[in-house]
Amino acid sequence: MSTAASLVIALLLDAALGEPRWLWSRLPHPAVLMGRAIAGLDRRLNHGGNRLAKGAAALLLLTTGAALLGTGLAQAGPVVETAVAAILLAQRSLVQHVRAVADGLRVSLQDGRRAVAMIVSRDTAAMDRSAVARSAIESAAENLSDGVIAPAFWFLIGGLPGLLVYKTVNTADSMIGYRTPAYEHFGKPAARLDDLLNWIPARLTCALIGVPAGVAHAWRGIVADARLHRSPNAGWPEAAMARAIGVALAGPRAYDGQMHDFPWVGGAGARVIGPAQIDAAIRHLWIAWALAMGLAMALALF
Repeated sequence: MSTAASLVIALLLDAALGEPRWLWSRLPHPAVLMGRAIAGLDRRLNHGGNRLAKGAAALLLLTTGAALLGTGLAQAGPVVETAVAAILLAQRSLVQHVRAVADGLRVSLQDGRRAVAMIVSRDTAAMDRSAVARSAIESAAENLSDGVIAPAFWFLIGGLPGLLVYKTVNTADSMIGYRTPAYEHFGKPAARLDDLLNWIPARLTCALIGVPAGVAHAWRGIVADARLHRSPNAGWPEAAMARAIGVALAGPRAYDGQMHDFPWVGGAGARVIGPAQIDAAIRHLWIAWALAMGLAMALALF
């Protein structure tokens, strides 16, 4: 079975099954195991001097281990390879988490805040309905890239070793890739490698959202908006999603009690939004997923 054919089946399995609670309540999820390995290296190495070199060494250990594990699992055959790929894709779970925010907002603002706090790191206690909806839509766009398109891309490029290396780096970035006193140096290698590995997938995700939405004609505006984002990659899918559903994303938000005046992405779009716009974003998640599936099927056939 070709890697592209394995990807098609993995995408379908993930879309149908997601992350079954009965399984992951009994076994640690691979992402949890990655997190434990990263946390262990953080405790052992992230102190004293030469933290940049120590962070690079930690990243080398993590990626080497991931590549070796992926190579070993791939030897078990296409069934195991496809199953592992399906586990490491996150389309269904992404949709479920984003939909929970829309459902929560329909009940009350507080329910919406609780749901969105599960998927974003910013302060949520003082968010209004529009801020909650914006946060959910931004998370939907960014995580479509990080959780679905990028893993699929690296699986096609490097098989299971490529997928596991990508997921390990992405998990490391989410844990230690921060510009804080503790991680400014130690987490920098993980953050920079994550930026590199997501460069193509983020722009591909932008196209997968923007082309079927009919906003490709506004490409220059999408590019300009993407470059306003503080992340070199997250702005691309967010800019496409903003245009696709006609909303303004990003903008001011608070982290750890401090307000940050970030620029708007798609600033001409609506700023008073709610569950209906989250629903629209979810539709575009599935359209982008279907287009990615079609591309994988074409590769499998030809």
